Amino acid sequence: MDFRGFAARQPALLLRKVPEVTPGFWVTKVLTTGMGEATSDTLVHQISPVIAVALGFIGLVVALALQFAAPRYRPWIYWVAVVMVAVFGTMAADVLHIQLGVPYFASSILFAVVLAAVFAVWYSTEHTLSIHTINTRRREAFYWLTVMATFALGTATGDMTATTFHLGYFVSGVVFTILIAIPAVAHRWFGMNAIFAFWFAYILTRPLGASYADWVGVSHARGGLNWGSGSVSIGMTVLIVIAVAMLAATREGAPEDQP
Repeated sequence: MDFRGFAARQPALLLRKVPEVTPGFWVTKVLTTGMGEATSDTLVHQISPVIAVALGFIGLVVALALQFAAPRYRPWIYWVAVVMVAVFGTMAADVLHIQLGVPYFASSILFAVVLAAVFAVWYSTEHTLSIHTINTRRREAFYWLTVMATFALGTATGDMTATTFHLGYFVSGVVFTILIAIPAVAHRWFGMNAIFAFWFAYILTRPLGASYADWVGVSHARGGLNWGSGSVSIGMTVLIVIAVAMLAATREGAPEDQP
């Protein structure tokens, strides 16, 4: 039997470029969500919103191009891509609400539908949603589409609880802190599917980090500490640099196929 034609039809396998799920992964992920929220708010208020969104999009394209071009997992490249998804994902959700007048409740439903569609197509095509199997270009593309959808959904949901439901940013943060414990507890002690638990928690990191970042940054009149979004953005950026430097130095999260 000639296997050459069959092999040619198979997607080329890659070294995995998605890190293992570790405590450092979750800490860095939450930091990126807060940084993305604060940076987006700073840019759209300091310069023209159109220019800010354009810059965010360009930054996202460049970061993802570097990530796709990388031959293996590189902590700095991977987390820069996540940061740019955080920034642009915030802008996408805010454009719908602020510029187009779409209520947060409606945009939350819209992004939830988009995320569900991405999951459905990913699973029907690849028969898995596990991040441990991101070893082809197609799966890598599905992964980043999912990440972008989770950021947009999380942004809209966090703003919905804080403003539409009038919980405020701090209480919203507390709510999402409690909610994110559900998949951890359910997976560890009640047998929740690991893949479902991961994506459940991953989605919640966005409104969790963004709610606390908004609480620290917004004015007292809006229930915040009034540090300013620019200060929060800088502070979060410094913490992310430290976190990624530690991940790179200790090799925490390096995929198992890259000893």
